[in-house]
Amino acid sequence: QVRLFESGGGLVQIGGSLRLSCAASGRAFRSFAMGWFRQAPGKEREFVAAVRWDDDVSYYTDSVKGRFTISRDNANNMVYLAMNNLKPEDTAVYYCASAPSRGLWYKGVRQEYDSWGQGTQVTVSS
Repeated sequence: QVRLFESGGGLVQIGGSLRLSCAASGRAFRSFAMGWFRQAPGKEREFVAAVRWDDDVSYYTDSVKGRFTISRDNANNMVYLAMNNLKPEDTAVYYCASAPSRGLWYKGVRQEYDSWGQGTQVTVSS
């Protein structure tokens, strides 16, 4: 079983930056790809970004393109989400997730991800 643990969330002003980290343990080395999702109060959990372990190919939802960067450290089973120029609408609990195999992981289909972390809160204030 893959275990995921997010960290790095916090309170930041509009235009600020944060870097989220996700530590994977367990059978993570067999994970095909990793994703970041977020959930704001009263809203559905939505896809933010994903990266493939083997070749660093990444995908983003349109609203974060050019501001967020997902990256991975294969040697240490870590995944990161660097977030710049943060906006109030980025406020949410951010979750990392593991996709075990090929499929629609790059489209952010939640059912493609079988392991989830507990989440870390990101709050962007004016």
